[in-house]
Order: sequence, then structure tokens, then C-alpha cells
Amino acid sequence: QVQLVESGGGLVQPGGSLRLSCAASGLALTHYAIGWFRQAPGKQREGVSYDAPIGDAYYAASAGGRFTMSRDKVKNTVYLQMNSLKPGDTTVYYCAAVIKEVLMSREEEYDYWGRGTEVTVST
Repeated sequence: QVQLVESGGGLVQPGGSLRLSCAASGLALTHYAIGWFRQAPGKQREGVSYDAPIGDAYYAASAGGRFTMSRDKVKNTVYLQMNSLKPGDTTVYYCAAVIKEVLMSREEEYDYWGRGTEVTVST
């Protein structure tokens, strides 16, 4: 059974940092394209960053050079390091996976999703 589990969300002050984790079971992330998405209440889900076995990671404008994706093959986990967080980053973050070797930017292209982790940026 494939499972993606996000963690690492929480409450942080503006300007602070968080590292989100996406731990996979039932699949080897090495062979999968990964996306981080976020969705605020009442809004459409938006892509934040994407990574794939081939090529470099891509970051949406909203990431603004503040976010970095990385992979740990041994732990079968993908990370999203988020720095200089802003109140506008407050929302639920999801990771998703699809067995593709190139970047996938549309949410409908992803087969597996986690349940999300909540990030709140506030004083």
C-alpha cells in the first residue's frame, strides 16, 4: 500500500523557517516525480515546487527563492525547506508523487497524495 505522510508543519513567526517532510512507503521515491502543493481554505490548490529524477527542481514564483526541495534516498523522504516565511504562506501543504522521470507541474498528473501538514505563519 502506497502512503505519503507529511510532517513538519506548525506555527512559526514571520521570517522564520520550517522543514516539511514527505515520507513514502510502498514506493521508492527515487523513481518518482514529486510535487509540493498548498491549498488555503476556499482557494484552489497551487503548486509550490516540483522535482524529478531527471533535471533540476522547479519553484513557483510564490516560493520566491525561499524554498528548497531535497531528497533522502536512504530515508525515502522528500523535504521542503522553507525560509523567510510570510503570513501568506499560511495554509496546508501536500506532497504528491507520480512515477515519472521528468517534472510534472499539474496536480491531475499525480497519482499519490499525502494528507497534508498545516503551516501557520503568524506573530
